Amino acid sequence: MVSTIQKFFVFAGQQSGKLKKGMALTVINSAFQALQIAAIYVVLQDILEDTVTWQTAGSSFAIMLVSIVGTIVVGHLSRMDEIEASFAMCVDKRIEIGQRLRYMPMGYFNSVNLGEITSIMTNTLDDMQDTAPRVMDKTIHGFIHAAVLTIAMIFIDWRIGTVVLIGVIVFLQANSAIQQRARDVTGKRIAAQTSLVGAVLEYVLGMGVVRAFNMSSSARNRIDKAIQECEDQNLALELAFVPLMFLQSSVLRLASVLIVLTSIYLYLQDTMDLARCILMVISSFVIYSQLDQAGGMSALMRAVDVSIDRINALRETPVMDEKDTLVQRQGLDIRAEHVTFSYGATTIINDVSFVIPERTVTAIVGPSGGGKSTLCSLIARFWDVDSGVISVGGKDVRDYGFDSLMEHFSVVFQHVYLFSDTIANNIKFGKPDATLEEIIVVAKKANCHGFISELPCGYDTLIGEGGATLSGGEKQRISIARAMLKDAPIIILDEATANVDPENESILQEAIAELTKNKTIIMIAHRLKTVRHAHQVLVMDQGSIVQSGTHEELMEQGGIYANFIRMREKSIGWKLMR
Repeated sequence: MVSTIQKFFVFAGQQSGKLKKGMALTVINSAFQALQIAAIYVVLQDILEDTVTWQTAGSSFAIMLVSIVGTIVVGHLSRMDEIEASFAMCVDKRIEIGQRLRYMPMGYFNSVNLGEITSIMTNTLDDMQDTAPRVMDKTIHGFIHAAVLTIAMIFIDWRIGTVVLIGVIVFLQANSAIQQRARDVTGKRIAAQTSLVGAVLEYVLGMGVVRAFNMSSSARNRIDKAIQECEDQNLALELAFVPLMFLQSSVLRLASVLIVLTSIYLYLQDTMDLARCILMVISSFVIYSQLDQAGGMSALMRAVDVSIDRINALRETPVMDEKDTLVQRQGLDIRAEHVTFSYGATTIINDVSFVIPERTVTAIVGPSGGGKSTLCSLIARFWDVDSGVISVGGKDVRDYGFDSLMEHFSVVFQHVYLFSDTIANNIKFGKPDATLEEIIVVAKKANCHGFISELPCGYDTLIGEGGATLSGGEKQRISIARAMLKDAPIIILDEATANVDPENESILQEAIAELTKNKTIIMIAHRLKTVRHAHQVLVMDQGSIVQSGTHEELMEQGGIYANFIRMREKSIGWKLMR
């Protein structure tokens, strides 16, 4: 338990000071609560000695008033510090993780379940925001309260104080058993929650496939199983604690009874006066009240511990090396020298070398799975190479700060992702401080101003997550407008027109022509007219560049490229016969 509390304060980071202040205030709060016993003692003593006066009532009232006001004020200040710190702590962690995700290699997102990341950013951090501070507050407050009152009882009567202390010690033994039991079941509960989030995300994101293949029942079964597993694990967690919680509460009840019996025994032996005996009997009902609550909350300490470990695991995931040095580049030529890259044990790029001069057009073609998209990702440093060097302007891309490197690149992906936001905000994602006039200018160049103007709210129209409310061609044109607004000198086109109809393709080609004026262009393409006029064509097969040259040179050489072009030409001439 102590190690979890220490871990929690370390996790809190900059907010740990405010949290510690809140915890320190609980000590003062407990001292104010202890004054109630003194108020009772003042009245009891004068009643039993038959010396009750208005001064007795006044003294008791004054002590009680100080206790109540102090408890309210200090308790409020303590709670406010803890609430503010807990919310700020989780805001800091979400922002920190969001920033870190930007610098993780793209392979991380291929290997890690999206549900795992989502669960941490939502459920786990929500638990840390709402549950963890309350658990810490109740647990620490309960133990501090018990410690303060135990010390007070020892000063009032060391014999009763010893009984109180024995009760606390036995309680701690029972609580230790709860902590051990929590270690066994909490991990399974969190794993079930993560699995549920992943199942729901997969079901929603794959809804088109589910419907197309009439797999609704089988897909639904996986969610039902995940829900049932989550229910079972939550129930198992609660049931595992029931007998131990009963034992823990029973220890305190028996200790309270023992305090009463001991006080009566000491009074009958004439070693304790009646006023003090009655005070001990009354105190037995309140002395363990906060400790009992702390015991109930402490069962969740293990959940807090596991949550911190999960969040820290994501926070500590290795990112690509960031040297963040000032790079003095010479031009924007792109050069690869003996580059090799693997996914795990599978080699994707094998000893690749090439040069892309500034302000030229390079087309990358080849069979599916040949490594074209991976090569473009390495150029933009979405991954780091295993060996070899990729340089921009004569400097290794790993010597750039990631943000400064990406200032040189705009990427138009084959599968466009638009955010659940306005069209204007999606376009200015490439330049957050852009004005509406700048947005409209690039929208016109990208041939998307027309359909945007016809939408109910124009550029302020909200679009669904992933751009679900727009057609494929419309999403592509918005992504091209976004790239235009960024105005980077190097453009990567990853089969930007591969999945659009012929009508939209001609519009997109016009938009791409505007985007690529006076730029360095790297395009992955399968269509003849997009590669015929490239300054050079790189032909990839099984992770290697097997041919390079202009269209005419490669046609003369024969081989993969020439065969590829002839197949395309034949397919264009195909007709359906009746």
